[in-house]
Amino acid sequence: MKTNSASAAIEDAAIVWLTEREDGFSPAREREFAQWLRADPRHAATVTRLEQTLGLLGELPEFRSEINTAFDRAAPVVAFPPACAETPATATRRWSRAFVWAGLAAALALGAFVGWRSLRPAPAIHFTTTVAGYERARLDDGSTLELNASSAARVQFTPAERHVQLEAGEAHFAVAHDTARPFIVSAGPIAVRAVGTAFNVRYAAGGDIEVTVTEGKVRIGQSGPASSSAESAPLVSAGQRIVLPHHAPPPAVEQVDPATLRASLAWQSRLADFAEAPLADVLARFNTRSRIQLFLADETLADRRIGGTFALDEAEAFVRLLERDGEIIGEHRGETEIHLRRAR
Repeated sequence: MKTNSASAAIEDAAIVWLTEREDGFSPAREREFAQWLRADPRHAATVTRLEQTLGLLGELPEFRSEINTAFDRAAPVVAFPPACAETPATATRRWSRAFVWAGLAAALALGAFVGWRSLRPAPAIHFTTTVAGYERARLDDGSTLELNASSAARVQFTPAERHVQLEAGEAHFAVAHDTARPFIVSAGPIAVRAVGTAFNVRYAAGGDIEVTVTEGKVRIGQSGPASSSAESAPLVSAGQRIVLPHHAPPPAVEQVDPATLRASLAWQSRLADFAEAPLADVLARFNTRSRIQLFLADETLADRRIGGTFALDEAEAFVRLLERDGEIIGEHRGETEIHLRRAR
């Protein structure tokens, strides 16, 4: 008990010294403080510890008001140490060990706060595209999300997993490798689970879900952590595809030839290659990527064959190209529509 009492007395004295030093030492008091530090190794050690605690408090604005309140409540008079007995009574300070312990509690609270903040899920992020929209986003973990037209996705990362809810449309994912946090994409009742890979998910309006893998492997299961990771769930590898009909047992995984795979993912590129494609199909592709929508005012143009490479976000340039031979005219209707008809 004597040791504890001695430590408490040294701590009380150190608090008083630090308080007076904060107000400003006179040269005489500065010498006395130096003598007190040299008198016992515990004196300097205690001062150092308290300085570190007070330095930490200076970095905690969240806790300052609580600490000040605790200090105001804990106000027993603490006399100067014996070596300073000649100090006038007016120098006596209203400091208490409760203030130090409040600081230590604040430091502990900071640790808990930082730990809690690191475990707290990051805010969900929503991505949406219009009927002619496209979006590419780099996620916090380094993964890449690409959204096709008329699509919506909700991204929510936690320390345990990276989760994306594909609410509608189509999305392609290039997943950053992280074995500690699986990447899970939910679409309706289906969950696609990956660690480091690239795959495409299309959630059709009728409820059918198509998953195409371009790199690595993914496992298909029901939404929910337990079922989505079940070893019995279908495994889809690079170059394979599975279509899961709405309310029907999933069919077998199928192999996809490279040409079909490229065609199914062509929406990701702003450039499109057409080889004798019907004009109606070409316009449909433009309308998925361009703010300006193209329409056929003359249905006899639907089967006109088009070939070449075009930037899908340059609809007006494409129309000007069609108008060069004088057979087609593009009529602007408002700021976002062009109707194509035969020249009269």
